[in-house]
Amino acid sequence: MEQLHILVTDSDSGRRLDALVPEKYPDLSRSQVQKAIKLGQVRVNGGSVKASLQVADGDLIEIDIPEPVRLEAIPQDIPLDILYEDEWVVVINKPAGMVVHPACGNYTGTLVNALLHHCTNLSGIGGVIRPGIVHRLDKGTSGVLVAAKNDAAHHSLSNQFREHTVSRKYNALVFGTWPADSGTVQSLIGRHAADRKKMSTQTHHGRNAITHWRVLESFVGLSLVEAVLETGRTHQVRVHFSSLNHPVVGDDLYGADKKIKQIASKPVLDLLRTVKRPLLHAYHLTFCHPDTGAPLSFEVPLPADFADILTLLRSWHG
Repeated sequence: MEQLHILVTDSDSGRRLDALVPEKYPDLSRSQVQKAIKLGQVRVNGGSVKASLQVADGDLIEIDIPEPVRLEAIPQDIPLDILYEDEWVVVINKPAGMVVHPACGNYTGTLVNALLHHCTNLSGIGGVIRPGIVHRLDKGTSGVLVAAKNDAAHHSLSNQFREHTVSRKYNALVFGTWPADSGTVQSLIGRHAADRKKMSTQTHHGRNAITHWRVLESFVGLSLVEAVLETGRTHQVRVHFSSLNHPVVGDDLYGADKKIKQIASKPVLDLLRTVKRPLLHAYHLTFCHPDTGAPLSFEVPLPADFADILTLLRSWHG
């Protein structure tokens, strides 16, 4: 069992216990913390407490984290669009709608389940739930993803992502038109204070995130943009574009449901209402081969649902 500790400082004095703990440890949701408090797994100064306790300067908070129940990911015969493969890595064009690794509510049908069927060897660093997985794409995001087939490859790729030497480029259809042709957004990104499913730039405890953007095409009320990532935070492109008041079309979690109401054209409005996922596509990935060090670069075209919408928008605005 892992144990976490928080020594309350004067700046956090008076905060509710169930609000402070998930802020300090963003991987824990507020509901998880509340449940842990009820089970006696959270103590203040050695004693059991209530979730509503207001902590004071000098209080010592202890949180017991039980060992997670390990779920064996099972191999499944799921078709994969493989762009490249050798004994070190496998590069996949992930379709929108596919979850990368098993998690709550998605224990089968994931990329990991497919890889375990396709590959006899995957790195074990990610554990039994996500073997081989070095980086992720959100369920609704399509595009290029690399997985490691041995631990040495996993270490190499992880270091490249950590050192920001991997090149990643996305296409996104977003709401609004831009005042400039290109720019950069830099902020902290951390867990949203109220909605634990979301990430936010409004945080003091997040991690630095940098996204460069460039407008590729403009339509009435919409823009096709390219995003180039220097960092790889959870939901980074979606959060940054939302923070600029340009949420990704189809991304209701980050404000697309509010922006769609501002579309005046009925044909465009009807078209956008057919979108069932964020129109975000990871079209480019470049990294160095873990063994040879040679650069490997991959680009994939927009998937049909994204491309078809652009075709219609161009025909209406041409």
